[in-house]
This record gives sequence, C-alpha cells and structure tokens, in this order.
Amino acid sequence: MKRYVIAITGATGSAIGIRVIGELLKEAEVHLIVSSGSFFIIQSETGMDWNAADANKVQAKIRRHFSTRRLFYWEGHNMAAPVSSGSFRTDGMLVVPCSMKTLSGIASGYANTLVERAADVTIKEGRMLLLSPREMPLSAIHLENMLKLARIGVKIAPPVAGFYHNPQSLDDMVDFFAGKILDAVGIQHTLFTRWESSAPGWKEDK
Repeated sequence: MKRYVIAITGATGSAIGIRVIGELLKEAEVHLIVSSGSFFIIQSETGMDWNAADANKVQAKIRRHFSTRRLFYWEGHNMAAPVSSGSFRTDGMLVVPCSMKTLSGIASGYANTLVERAADVTIKEGRMLLLSPREMPLSAIHLENMLKLARIGVKIAPPVAGFYHNPQSLDDMVDFFAGKILDAVGIQHTLFTRWESSAPGWKEDK
C-alpha cells in the first residue's frame, strides 16, 4: 500500500485538503499534519471541529470522520514524528492549502515546524512534493519562492477555477480543485468530468 504525507496549513481552502485526503485514503495510508492555526479555519469553513486536548483525541475525531484507521495525525510542532525523518519511506507529500508563510519556510529550508521539516525531508530524499498555495494577488516574493521550488521539481498547484465541467455548486468546485491536484501527482479519481474535444474523428483512448 502506498503512503502519503498531507498537510493542511493556515490558509483558506481547507475543504480542498479534506477532499484530497478522502481520495488518498481509498488507496493509501495517510499521515496528516494540521498546523495549529488551521483548526479554527477548518471549523469556520467546513463546520468540522477536529480540535481536542491531545493528539490522540484529534486523531480519533479525524478517523471517525473518514471512517478509517489508515489515517495518522501528527501535531504541527512534534518534531519527533516519524514523518520528520528521511528514513520514514513515503510516496510523497502534499500541502493543501499551503499558506505563504509555509511556502516561504519550505523555500528557505527553515524547517521550523513539522510541515516544513517533512517537506524538507521530502525534497532531500527526491520524493514528490506538491504545494497548493492559496493567495492573491501574488507578490514578487511569493512568485520567487514558487519559482525556486518549481526549479527543483516541486509541483506548484494553486486552486485555480475551471468551468468546462459546468460546476453547479461549491462542492463541484472543491471536487475540481482536488481532482486537479490529484492529477498533478498521478492519482486516479472521478471527481469531475474531463473536457473532451468536439473535433471530428477525435476520440480519447479509454
């Protein structure tokens, strides 16, 4: 079974990260890091209260939400967590959404939090890393940090809206964002209807 690390950081768009987690759990073990400032955002934007007095209780809440025991939760400042070590084998890491603070820390190799350390380990071990930065407009600092990471192979996948799938609700848009992120890391899903050309004689191989 595959194993992924996913982080939700303190930016709007936590619903997208939660949808991605649900898809990853269909085929993989998931190790989740939630930054301390994200619990309030998750509750505010989704209505889900994942906060609790200790990590075990947080993990129990999240496992109940996803109805699985293949999900493991690690506190954002627990630098002794297994995901902080390169010897802990994974198939990659996703940060969805990724705050500009986290992006900056990863780009500079600061590794001050578990999210940044796990991302730093992912980079040094040559594994897949995807960041979904959530901010606009983008400053030159933001763009330079993204370019620096993209040049070493980090996938930058901001949640940019598409309309060719004819979305009818916010859930449809969340599915689209999550699906495009999963596409970027080669994970199969059926979250949205893909665009198909109407050119005569064209047919996609199924």
